[in-house]
Amino acid sequence: MPRLKTLGSRLSTQGERLTVIGPDSWRATKATAHQRGYGYKWQKAREGWLRHHPLCAYCEREGRVTEATVVDHIKAHRGDMALFWNRSNWMSLCATCHSSVKQREENAQRRGQ
Repeated sequence: MPRLKTLGSRLSTQGERLTVIGPDSWRATKATAHQRGYGYKWQKAREGWLRHHPLCAYCEREGRVTEATVVDHIKAHRGDMALFWNRSNWMSLCATCHSSVKQREENAQRRGQ
């Protein structure tokens, strides 16, 4: 029976696709979600925002109607509480767009593209 080729060379190239979080990154802190601002006050604000902005902004742009479940910060606040609570920096997204399209945009910005 022939031996399978190893995937070693393919695995080593995956590192460049991964996002490395630096030690000074807001996401790298050991603070809880509540400590980062996502406590009861945020949950109430989020609920109100979604009630008034119920559709995903990215899906709407593409002509689709999708229920939004996430309130996203357009510009990453990185711990800046003034920016965190600035409602002009909020947009409604569906979970799919938040986890895919938005993440690709943020990763491209970090790479300077």
